[in-house]
This record gives sequence, C-alpha cells and structure tokens, in this order.
Amino acid sequence: MLELDHLTVIAPTLAEGVAHVRACLDIDVPFGQRHGYMGTYNHLLQLGGRVYLEIVARDPDAAPPGRARWFGLDDQRKVRADWDSGRRLRGWVARTDAIDAVLAARGHIFGEKIALPWAEPSFDFAIPIDGSLPLGGAAPSIIDRRGKPRSMESIADLGARLRSFSLEHPGAEALSDLYREIGIVGAPEILRGPALCYRAQIETARGLKQLC
Repeated sequence: MLELDHLTVIAPTLAEGVAHVRACLDIDVPFGQRHGYMGTYNHLLQLGGRVYLEIVARDPDAAPPGRARWFGLDDQRKVRADWDSGRRLRGWVARTDAIDAVLAARGHIFGEKIALPWAEPSFDFAIPIDGSLPLGGAAPSIIDRRGKPRSMESIADLGARLRSFSLEHPGAEALSDLYREIGIVGAPEILRGPALCYRAQIETARGLKQLC
C-alpha cells in the first residue's frame, strides 16, 4: 500500500521557497535539516496526522553527492523555469513498507531504490537515474522507512492542516487510471487542465489558504 507522506515545494533557493510559503500561508516555516548525502536541505511543517510540507532546495555549501540529486534539483534551469512559471508546489512523496514490490512493477516510472544515508541507511528512496521527478512530477516519489514511522516531533506544528490536494494535468484520465492501479491513500484529486499544476488547500490560524 502507498500513502501520502509529504508535499514538496521545490525551490531554486531555500530562501525563495520559504518566502513563497510565507506569502501563501502567512507562516514562517522553520529550518528542517541538511541532507549531506544528497546535497540538499529543507524547511519542514506539519500538516496534520503524519503528513507534512517540505520546502527543499539544492544546498550550495554541500559537496556533490556522487549521483543525481532527488527532486530534479540537479537541473537548476528547469527548477527555475518551473518556479518562474508559478509551478512551485511541484511534487509529493508517497510512503510504503514494500518498495521492492512497487519498483518491481513500475520501476520504469519511479526509478531505482537508493539506500540512504549512504553510511548508515535508515530508509530507501526511489530516484530515476537522472534524478528527475517521476513522470515529470505527475507521479509521486516513493519512500520506505523500513518499518520505522517518521518522527513528527522534529517537525514544527504551527497549526496548519491539509484540507484538500489536487493535480491538474492534460492526461488526467490516464493518470487517474495509473493512480487507481497503484492504490494510493491520500493521493491528489486529478483534474483535467492545460498543464501540470498542484494545489493544496491548507487551514491555518488565519483561515483557509492555497499553496501552489
């Protein structure tokens, strides 16, 4: 089974990502962690239950990871182009306890299993060889935490709660079929639209806000 784990704002710089979420939600999302093994870093915010928001960007001070970074962050031209066109909530991650089975059936979509961190792995993440987002971001990235749920204690809870999540896409019917076949709990509602576009309705202390 797959289940919504977290939403990802993929930013050209972490400062721009934090500023965008502040403008959308009126919330300053605190720093999360550095991923030395991927050359990235993030800010994190709880969204209710075991779901959270990640603002992620390439870490300019990190050493190269030795392979393509996740979330397409090696292709900074594309990250910037998506950002400037308004595609900022750019993807999401689904969790599973059976990543090998998921990839055996659809590794051509989700990529190869990578054990992370390199030195002492505690989880597995599926990443396409070139580091790109699965189906250009229309499909989720896959994480398997090896039976240990992600601790929410280290993620700030500022009262934000995810109320709805949708994806507009020109191939909505085919994408809906894929999602149905995979079986993902908490997957976005898929709507026909001219281009890929995620929208999240998030309840905050100042009312219902939209993040896209």
